[in-house]
Amino acid sequence: MPPTEISGEGMLCLSRHDNCPWNEALKSADLTWTGLQYTCLKILHLYCKVFEKEDVLDMVIRKTCKSCGCDRLKHSVYHEELCSVRERLGLRDSRVNHHSYDSPPGLTAKQTELYWTSLAERAPTGIGGATGQAAWRAWRTKALASQLPKQDLSLAHCRHVDDGHRKQYEDFVAARNEIALDIGLASQHHGSSVECMGCNKPIRSGNITIQAPRIGEDALFHPACFVCAECEELLVELAYCALDGRLYCVRHYSERLKPRCHACDELIFSGEYTKAMNKDWHSGHFCCWQCDESLTGQRYVLRDEHPYCIKCYESVFANGCEECNKTIGIDSKDLSYKDKHWHEACFLCAKCRVSLVDKQFGSKLDKIYCGNCYDAQFASRCDGCGEVFRAGTKKMEYKTRQWHEKCFCCVVCKNPIGTKSFIPREQEIYCAGCYEDKFATRCVKCNKIITQGGVTYKNEPWHRECFTCTNCNTSLAGQRFTSRDEKPYCAECFGELFAKRCTSCTKPITGIGGTRFISFEDRHWHNDCFICAQCKTSLVGKGFITDGQDIICPECAKQKLM
Repeated sequence: MPPTEISGEGMLCLSRHDNCPWNEALKSADLTWTGLQYTCLKILHLYCKVFEKEDVLDMVIRKTCKSCGCDRLKHSVYHEELCSVRERLGLRDSRVNHHSYDSPPGLTAKQTELYWTSLAERAPTGIGGATGQAAWRAWRTKALASQLPKQDLSLAHCRHVDDGHRKQYEDFVAARNEIALDIGLASQHHGSSVECMGCNKPIRSGNITIQAPRIGEDALFHPACFVCAECEELLVELAYCALDGRLYCVRHYSERLKPRCHACDELIFSGEYTKAMNKDWHSGHFCCWQCDESLTGQRYVLRDEHPYCIKCYESVFANGCEECNKTIGIDSKDLSYKDKHWHEACFLCAKCRVSLVDKQFGSKLDKIYCGNCYDAQFASRCDGCGEVFRAGTKKMEYKTRQWHEKCFCCVVCKNPIGTKSFIPREQEIYCAGCYEDKFATRCVKCNKIITQGGVTYKNEPWHRECFTCTNCNTSLAGQRFTSRDEKPYCAECFGELFAKRCTSCTKPITGIGGTRFISFEDRHWHNDCFICAQCKTSLVGKGFITDGQDIICPECAKQKLM
């Protein structure tokens, strides 16, 4: 649906008829109007059916839409008017005769291309999804509404300038148009570089430049620097006002000299007006957001950046008292606990009715109690001292047991455990140190606690590094060993110190690993060493004959005798 101009009067004059101008807009699924959102249209359509046109105008112009939250500018339909900005401003200067809304007048096609290239860094984005020239046109529509508000240009668009100030308004507009308002002149700079008054950087030969004659003949700007000193927006179609050597849009020039009503967006020419919420208002326009009654000279409450009269604030936002069910007004102290609220005088114990203000209290079954009443009816007892837990007392819990903080202590050293590690054992609580001292496994050699990797010998615990040979101190953990007189020895030390020695090889016979040996009289042999001294045949299980220190088999003995 193409943009269409609908004035405030024409917009609402058919409010009680089926052909309300909003009807056609509501039928469109692809609205292209900038400013007014679809949700706003629905709201205004409903207003048209219910209220008189004067009431709707007042609601639309003076306050923000309650549903969508958009600002006042978004409640008027603006479009690309069929006139230039110069005509809109009422300027009839014959210096320029140009009717293009897209580019500055007086530029050739090539210069126009340079102009748009120089504005690339300021190109608008996200305006209705448009790109390129379409985005610039959408931006222009918005900028016209913001920078050149109609109510700043002509009394015909003002609704709140009374008869006593109409002359003052007209004088203000005439003076502005005479000494401040103008349109910048675009041209291509030739010659040596000059300094831009906006960024103080050079404008080189061949660049497009914008001149602001109201500031001075030598007041030159880059196109991207030709912006309002207040809002820093590009000045739409180069329309500007000069003040103290700086550029302003019409809106912000006016606001430098006159206050602007935050409600109706008109300049205030009356000597009396309201200042509230760091904003200016016509005296009758600073109103309650709920009921629209004037708040000038009245108390009000600010909520979500909107002002409310006392009555509306209390009816909409104030909490109800749990005790008396009456509203807790702004002049009363609101005491709250777990989403419940009370008047200060109603914050009482549910049993004895004593005031609980600035006192400890307990809560049970959605009721509040003083400390004594809560303890008498509901309080549990400490497993340490047997006393009750008073309201507000810190409680330490473990499984099904609970203690006062001072009672939650080690059964041995009596020190409070608090949040430190502890070990439970047979209904008693131990700190880590006392538990280790009393119950931890200790090495029988060094008497220190075995934390990991111990060895058990004769049902007694040892550190691996403490379980060593009694003679050479070699670690026996994982090694073959034997014992004598209840002391462990490695195989080598045991053999050297205590084992019988083989008559043949003279090495000790330890018996480790099941080694068998032969004994005869006072002599001993390893099983493998018990052989004939002559033929070296094993004599194990056979007869043998002694020959001095040697043993020989019977065959070798016969040969020796022969």
